[in-house]
Amino acid sequence: QVQLVESGGGLVQPGGSLRLSCEDSRIIFSINTVGWYRQAPGKERELVATITRLGSTNYADSVKGRFTISRDNAKKNTVYLHLNTLKPEDTAVYYCNLYPIVGHYWGQGTQVTVSS
Repeated sequence: QVQLVESGGGLVQPGGSLRLSCEDSRIIFSINTVGWYRQAPGKERELVATITRLGSTNYADSVKGRFTISRDNAKKNTVYLHLNTLKPEDTAVYYCNLYPIVGHYWGQGTQVTVSS
């Protein structure tokens, strides 16, 4: 069973793009709202974007217009976060999870570093 496995991070220059992936084989993941969260060094974890089972999305003001969350319609257990026009302040470890959070489990996250 795959549970909250994030991938796709890396080092990118300001203005660059990345696509993050989140895989989770549980039924609860495919039928509930999923969120992407991030935690920058020395800061608390924050919610970045959410997507419902039917595809409705919401974004934090800091990423609105630059990030896009999506679900793979074929693979119900995969959620993506497309990061565009990246800024140094987007540097963080990015995590996916249910929204609202259920339980205390988090995946290992994927590091995004924006630097020239």
